[in-house]
Amino acid sequence: MRISCCAGVHAKNSIPSPGRSCKYTGQSVRALPIRLIAVGKKRSPGLRSNPKNARDVKAQVEDEDMAVMNIIKSDDWVVMLDENGLDIRSEKMAELIGDAGNTGASRISFCIGGPYGHGEKMRERANVSIKLSSMVLNHQIALLVLMEQLYRSWTILKDQKYHH
Repeated sequence: MRISCCAGVHAKNSIPSPGRSCKYTGQSVRALPIRLIAVGKKRSPGLRSNPKNARDVKAQVEDEDMAVMNIIKSDDWVVMLDENGLDIRSEKMAELIGDAGNTGASRISFCIGGPYGHGEKMRERANVSIKLSSMVLNHQIALLVLMEQLYRSWTILKDQKYHH
C-alpha cells in the first residue's frame, strides 16, 4: 500500500443546520493544510487496496482501515467520505472547513475508502462523515469531486463569484 498527499478533536457529526449561506463568508478563517487520503488502485494517488484479500472482503477492509489509521495523526480533523454520510450543500462544506480551523487541529484529512468502504476504526475515528453524492462514486471520481468542492468551499469563504 502507498500514500499520496494532495495537499483537538471536534464533536462527531457536528455540522451546522441546513441553509443557504455560510456563516464564515467574507470572514477571516484559519487555513489548515488539507490532506486527501484515498484507497485505490496502484496507479491512483493514495493507498493501494489489498488484492490479496479480494475473496475475503472483511480482511481487505480491515487491512485498508489499518493502513489509513497508521497515517492519520492524533491532531488531524478527519472527514470520512462515505455513501451513508451526511448530505451537505456546498455552503455547509465551507462551514465544515471553517469550523475545522477553530478546533485546534493541525490539518484536515479527507478519507476516501476502498471498493468496500471504510473499516470500524475509521468510522470511530472520523470527526464527521459526509457524502459527495447519493450515487456511489469510484475513488477516482470521488477524488475529483472532492477537489472541486474544496476549491468551491474556499471561494465561498473568500466571498468570490465562482460559486454562482
